[in-house]
Amino acid sequence: MWYFAYDSNMDEERIRKRGVNFNERIYGFIKGWRLAFNKVASENPNEGYANIEKDDNGIVEGILYQIKEDGLKNLDRCEGVPDHYTREELEVLLGNKEKVAAYVYIANKGKVNDKLKPSKEYLSHLLKGCDLLSEIYCNKLRNIETIN
Repeated sequence: MWYFAYDSNMDEERIRKRGVNFNERIYGFIKGWRLAFNKVASENPNEGYANIEKDDNGIVEGILYQIKEDGLKNLDRCEGVPDHYTREELEVLLGNKEKVAAYVYIANKGKVNDKLKPSKEYLSHLLKGCDLLSEIYCNKLRNIETIN
């Protein structure tokens, strides 16, 4: 099964520490969504974690991981399903335009605040995905305003 990370789980080391083993790590993107940092952080209510929101003109780049069932259970626990995030299945495009169905986490409405910004430390985990993301997308990530 596939898992699409657009958040701090793009950091290969971080996802391994969360007990998620994977067979493959490749580039993917979703259309019709945009990246937001509006999920209230569990440890600091003034910090925003990554989330995706519907946007007809949006594109979110990320990392596709091929994982097993135990990895998905560990992700559910780490992402705080069902209280903080819900897990949904979306169509993810690969660089060669092939499509796969992948699990993705979307913040629950009650955990969203549009006035938040990420911390530099949190954003650094997203930037670890730049080994596979496009240069344009990585530059957008580098220019996101942080709380510190």
